[in-house]
Amino acid sequence: MGSLDGRVAIITGAGRGIGREHALLMASEGAKIVVNDLGGAIDGSGGDQTPAEEVVAEIKAMGGDAVANYANVTDWEGVQGMINLAVETFGDLHILINNAGILRDRVIVNMTEAEWDAVIDVHMKGHFVPTRWAAAYWREQSKEGNNAPRAIVNTASGAMLGNLGQYNYSGAKAAIASMTLVAAGELARYNVKVNCLAPIARTRLTLQTPGLEDVVKAPDDPSEFDKWDPANISPLVAYLSTAECPFTGGVFHVGGNEVGLYGGWSLADDDIIVTDGRWTVADLQSKGARLAENRRQLASVTTDIADTFKLFGKRQPTA
Repeated sequence: MGSLDGRVAIITGAGRGIGREHALLMASEGAKIVVNDLGGAIDGSGGDQTPAEEVVAEIKAMGGDAVANYANVTDWEGVQGMINLAVETFGDLHILINNAGILRDRVIVNMTEAEWDAVIDVHMKGHFVPTRWAAAYWREQSKEGNNAPRAIVNTASGAMLGNLGQYNYSGAKAAIASMTLVAAGELARYNVKVNCLAPIARTRLTLQTPGLEDVVKAPDDPSEFDKWDPANISPLVAYLSTAECPFTGGVFHVGGNEVGLYGGWSLADDDIIVTDGRWTVADLQSKGARLAENRRQLASVTTDIADTFKLFGKRQPTA
């Protein structure tokens, strides 16, 4: 018996990389999969049905059940059709994995309006539209008395903490983490758990990130654990998709042999300074530096995700 037996999942961007690994693992755990992939290039241009069809063929070859879908995740009617395809083919929908994404990296002074719009569209709208149609379906199911446990897993990135040259991508990924919190609260009434990943892995996108191409390469020794393998991400996705998963509203660091839970934005008493009445600019000039003393990172913001990647994978296994 697999952990996802009888559950139906849509996985966007599942023709390659992390999404493909999600599809293969979740199918091996018993889920029926809608493999969605437009088949576009890294920048989102073009389209090719082959990647989605190849993943479906792999799933069927291992005895699983899957169907391909080629909708653009920003297409309102196309995504509604994708939800309908899952229900019509497999009888229900339990899981939505929002994974599709693109890159159009550029420093701010050189970024075009089209480069901004494309990345925000695919990541933010590409999470919203599938979530909206899945949520509408689950609301109707709930009204009819079908309160089966459902799950959404969104995909952010460590870039949500800020990465030079990715003003559009970092902004979109930070937004996805916040969107996760809202969806978790709103959809709880329909028995939907909503969580989010910030994965670290070797993908088409990370290989395009300056400073990472040499960092994320596979080990020379094939017997050595490959901490950058995108397949390392998928067990957490499968776990968050199980009917019994206790988490909702979580933003998870995941990669290699590591899983962590982000604390989000926090504001402790030590992070607040107080004055009598309204602050003046002069008072802030004299006392405001205390905030930087308490929050060292404000004085030296880390905006190079390559540094994060270089430190990754050096922790010891949990007892």
